[in-house]
Amino acid sequence: MGCALYALAFNWCFQPNHFAFGGLTGAAQILNRLLPALPVGVTVFVMNVPLFILGVRKMGLRLLVSSICAMTVSSAMIDLMDAFYTFAPMEPMLACIYGGVLLGLSMGLMMRVGATTGGTELGARLLKYRLRYLSIGKLCLAIDVSIIVLYALVFRSVNNALYGIVAMYISTLVMDMVVYGSVSAKMAYIISDRSDQVVEQLLERDMGVTILPGQGAYTGKDKKIVLCAFKPRQIAAVKGIVRQVDPGAFIIVCDAHEILGEGFGENSPDSL
Repeated sequence: MGCALYALAFNWCFQPNHFAFGGLTGAAQILNRLLPALPVGVTVFVMNVPLFILGVRKMGLRLLVSSICAMTVSSAMIDLMDAFYTFAPMEPMLACIYGGVLLGLSMGLMMRVGATTGGTELGARLLKYRLRYLSIGKLCLAIDVSIIVLYALVFRSVNNALYGIVAMYISTLVMDMVVYGSVSAKMAYIISDRSDQVVEQLLERDMGVTILPGQGAYTGKDKKIVLCAFKPRQIAAVKGIVRQVDPGAFIIVCDAHEILGEGFGENSPDSL
């Protein structure tokens, strides 16, 4: 499915409108312009080799097999789709939006099963080991934008490069949503004079609860602050419990981008 969406994005939105695609393909196009003796296809393959070697060392042989499969299938689908139907150019902004959504969805789906189409995604996947604080989408965007800017300078095609940057930005948002989820969890700080009863009710629902020491700034009284992490669908139950036990309780509900640990995600060196 990821390969099919990748081929559709390329044939429907990027190729007919001649948008800068970024990645190693864009880098190969730049090198071919500067050194015409270097074929684009061969250059892309050669640049992918060191990335795959590093990838196998970091993530094992499975990455090589799955990524070669993804590259082969996506390339075959691009050619097969192009042989049966040629898409006409569309309004550039529509192509940016829909091309970005399809591209981000396709790359996100492939990354969730440990595959890439090589190039930008694999490079970003390897950089993630060093730059853990950046999402996989932001790393892809940084690489793609750098190559697209060079593409614009070399080919003197500013408009197509600008459209390509917009499409890449949209694709990174969609990719991060597919890989990480829009809002994976929520957390609540509950300040109540009946915190023990609130904790008892939450534990009966098998929710993770932590008690933090606190002090009222106005009264100076010691208080127990209940910290509870839960899935978005459980927010009504949490608020219902607190309202039933102590209608005057103070609740702060926050979005948690990612929670790792028992009942939530797994924290491993290879996690995205």
